[in-house]
Amino acid sequence: MNPRKLLRKALASPSNLRFEQACALARAFGFHLSRVSGSHHIFAHPNVNELLNLQEVRGKAKPYQVRQLLQLAERYNLSLGGEE
Repeated sequence: MNPRKLLRKALASPSNLRFEQACALARAFGFHLSRVSGSHHIFAHPNVNELLNLQEVRGKAKPYQVRQLLQLAERYNLSLGGEE
């Protein structure tokens, strides 16, 4: 799915985002998968001092973690891949 569409979907309804879509959105913002510990998928970004944790629950991402991703993107002024 287009990263812009994923962003709109995440903003409209963070509780309705599939786990793979949340991971794709994180990658579009420049995060990379640092490690996996059990169900915790830890993402890091070279320009962000904080780590992002995403977990899958019955195919969906946890809504509060999707909101954390969006807050990090806003706080650090991250843009989607290919945008300025």
